[in-house]
Amino acid sequence: MSEIQTTSTQPYLIRAWVEWCNDNGLTPYLSVRVDKTVLVPREFVKDGEIVLNISYDATSALKLGNDYIEFTARFGGVPRDIMVPVSRVVAIFARETGQGMGFPPPEDLLDDDADIAMSALEADREEGGEPALAADTAAPVMQVVTSSDETPAADGKTPARPGKAGKPSLKLVK
Repeated sequence: MSEIQTTSTQPYLIRAWVEWCNDNGLTPYLSVRVDKTVLVPREFVKDGEIVLNISYDATSALKLGNDYIEFTARFGGVPRDIMVPVSRVVAIFARETGQGMGFPPPEDLLDDDADIAMSALEADREEGGEPALAADTAAPVMQVVTSSDETPAADGKTPARPGKAGKPSLKLVK
């Protein structure tokens, strides 16, 4: 008997979590392992990872495809195009509750390879120089949060940091 080939469940689960968050008035956040295939503002990447608010209020032209998640968002008042391969998403969670779902890390970037990824990020920064941060940070449409970020959200409140060491409590899905 031949093996049935199926597509990844990851993009479908991401879309379901976004819908669930919207239905419950929660803010969906994506945690993404960054490499050269991920188009995000590099100045917001911390320890090879970026956390993105993908709510409809924070994004423009949000497309949750099977291969890529694409949208435009404001970082420090400056609109930026974002493109994330679905395979680079390591978690999706609700900011307010920490409920979410984790995914296996990308096969090409296991914990032992984190130093290599960081070296690549540093090389990218050196080639293009450090991007300047925009002065308009009073009311960002896009809130980027890392485990050490203390920047208040647009509503003036600091986002909840559920779980140990500022990381959400997530379950691995295969």
